[in-house]
Amino acid sequence: MRKFNFISFLMNPKKWWIPLLIIFIISVTGVLMIGIHTYTEAPPIPDFVSDKGAVVYSKEDVLKGQAAFQRYALMEYGSMFGDGADRGPDFTAEALHQTMLLMNEYYSSTINNNAKDTTLLKLGITEQIKNEIKNNRYNKESNGTILSPAQVYAATKLQAYYLRFFSGTNGSSFHPSGYIKNEDEIKSLTAFFFWSAWVCGVERPGETYSYTHNWPYDAAAGNTPGSAVIFWSIIGSLGLVLGIGIVLYYHGKMEKLEDNVVVNKSRPFMTPEEIKKFQPNKIQKATYKFFYTAILLFATQVLAGILTVHDFVGFVNYFGFNITTVLPETITRSWHVQLSLLWISACWIGASFFVMAMISPKQAKGQVTLVNTIFWLTVVMVAGSFAGIFLGPQGLLGKNWYWFGHQGWEYVELGKVWQVLLFIVLVLWAITLYRGVKPVMKLNQPWALPNWLVYTTSSIILLLLSGFIATPSTNFVIADFWRWCVIHMWAEAFFEVFTTVLIGYFMVLMGLVSVQATIRVIYIATLLFLGSGLLGISHNFYWNAKPVGTMALGSVFSTLQVIPLVLLSLEAWRFSKMPKLLEKNNRVNGDANKRFGFSEVFLFLLAVNFWNFFGAGVLGFIINLPIANYYEHGTYLTVNHGHAALMGVYGNLSLAAVLFCCQLLFKAAWWKPRIIRTVFWSINIGLLLMVLLDLFPVGIWQFKAVTEKGLWFARSSVFIESPGFQTFTWLRIIGGATFALGGVVPLVWYVMRSRKNFIKSTVKNINHGVAHENIEEPQLQ
Repeated sequence: MRKFNFISFLMNPKKWWIPLLIIFIISVTGVLMIGIHTYTEAPPIPDFVSDKGAVVYSKEDVLKGQAAFQRYALMEYGSMFGDGADRGPDFTAEALHQTMLLMNEYYSSTINNNAKDTTLLKLGITEQIKNEIKNNRYNKESNGTILSPAQVYAATKLQAYYLRFFSGTNGSSFHPSGYIKNEDEIKSLTAFFFWSAWVCGVERPGETYSYTHNWPYDAAAGNTPGSAVIFWSIIGSLGLVLGIGIVLYYHGKMEKLEDNVVVNKSRPFMTPEEIKKFQPNKIQKATYKFFYTAILLFATQVLAGILTVHDFVGFVNYFGFNITTVLPETITRSWHVQLSLLWISACWIGASFFVMAMISPKQAKGQVTLVNTIFWLTVVMVAGSFAGIFLGPQGLLGKNWYWFGHQGWEYVELGKVWQVLLFIVLVLWAITLYRGVKPVMKLNQPWALPNWLVYTTSSIILLLLSGFIATPSTNFVIADFWRWCVIHMWAEAFFEVFTTVLIGYFMVLMGLVSVQATIRVIYIATLLFLGSGLLGISHNFYWNAKPVGTMALGSVFSTLQVIPLVLLSLEAWRFSKMPKLLEKNNRVNGDANKRFGFSEVFLFLLAVNFWNFFGAGVLGFIINLPIANYYEHGTYLTVNHGHAALMGVYGNLSLAAVLFCCQLLFKAAWWKPRIIRTVFWSINIGLLLMVLLDLFPVGIWQFKAVTEKGLWFARSSVFIESPGFQTFTWLRIIGGATFALGGVVPLVWYVMRSRKNFIKSTVKNINHGVAHENIEEPQLQ
């Protein structure tokens, strides 16, 4: 009887659907469970009433405050439940701490300072405050919760605090002063912030911890990490060690693959001589518009980031004019975040069309028209979003702010109309790609390389639907669940698979690896990314009022997300040797025309591997375990991970896509290796310096401040505007200047000037036949 071999089973394409189906069933079941718990166990939005029945804040007040929070894009200044920007306070932590202080003020006013037992009385007051904050007096039938007299006093006095904050009459005010002028809106905002503080402090019914597992840390308010936080951190660590051990064991078995096996049956790699012969067709020429626009958006995004950092350090006056009066941080940061997604998307769309025309020369009629239509719809969507993000928070769109302005969600800033247009663009993208690769798709080869391109783009579209469910009147906790379904599952599941497919295509088209090897890598990456990424969404919900089950899933599956990144780092060395290996096999012997022709593009692909491991893996892992995240959430360590992963991985891949296509579009004489290498090193060294000189050290310092005093302090103006914190922010200029002046500026100049150096011929392009290989059953060799 033949002995069962798991590796052979896993690598048999006829059986690939089994592990994939199992992973999907487990992952979808887990996500559905989280979704159901989000609705059934979300904290209520009650009417807050006094013990005499007087309404302090109604449910309508809270929902109006939530709408105002979104209308004025305050998530781009501060954060709620730790999600959002880090320039201002975490309004949840701040409101909880201010409530505690005001309750203390209420009780302290009753103490006779001449009494002998003043110290004992004060200690008693501290415990009484904790007890009242934790005591859940919510009545489901009336949807009301009774506040103690001290809580009523605090809730009322809290209005005066936020009136001063937004009007600019105190030292820790919002910048610019008078950003929100309507006192009724500020009262509603106070109700919203008070509700969030109540959610974080009051015990979940039947439990000994709050809805947010006693997050944020504030010992004076009774918030300290509970047993579940520590327990699931240990379990998550064990799961990671076990998972890495299993995967590395089987990876060791597959290490029998020699380097030459990986490149066996690959197309002849593209030399400078081959690149000179390449003739782009009409579809490929039409893609240049995407790259040209993407690079301009990239430059605009960087400029918006520079303006945002200038606001951090107060360097906002130019020629006697304060630019924050026109461009407050809520707007510049919104541009910085949203444009990062838009320019990267433009690169991917353009590159996928370019590749589509390479793998399938026989294109359906009207493809060029579709490509041009998608481009102009994208331009309208980007321009509308850009304008709406400016007009909405300024109050210039009135009641239409939600539809045409700023939705008020970080990473989903664009107004609902522009979001619908984005959905249409993505649908047309998928249709065009399907039409383009259909001639080389075969029903009996479901795992063929062209099929993966269609699978991943379709998945990206489906996930965007999650962003259409919530409205400004949806419970914030529920709405944030749907927001994360878009952001996380895009970024840490299907985007990861899409990037693997795109990199695989580039490698095959360059002639570095075989189709068979590429398909195997894509399949294994899909198993690992989807296996950990879909349920890994739960680490975003540790403190967003979800039950313990969500934390359990997050602690295990979020840490498992490190595994595919570890494997990528193991393959990076083999990956980096490919050009030299093939040059050796090709017997270059110093002949420049026989060398690998995409050396500069290859650098950006190598950088994707580095940042995948360091930015997404290392810097992501240190903040994923519940006990670490409890103290870190809402600090610069999150910003650190976000910058390193987004720009490091997706940014480098997007630039590789642009330059790969441009090298084939431009005349050979116009390709400038020295400029491209300067751009590469400046961007990546600049990003690394921003991480090492500012984001990481200041994040560690802020983390320490949380453990000592609480998140409210680490996010207060006292801390953020302190000389030490400001010094770190100024140090970011070193990396930022390297990034912008050495990388972005030369790149913009080069791409804009290159329009005059197009290859004029429009004859049929050289096709490397990557879609025509017999790839029905790639076997492990």
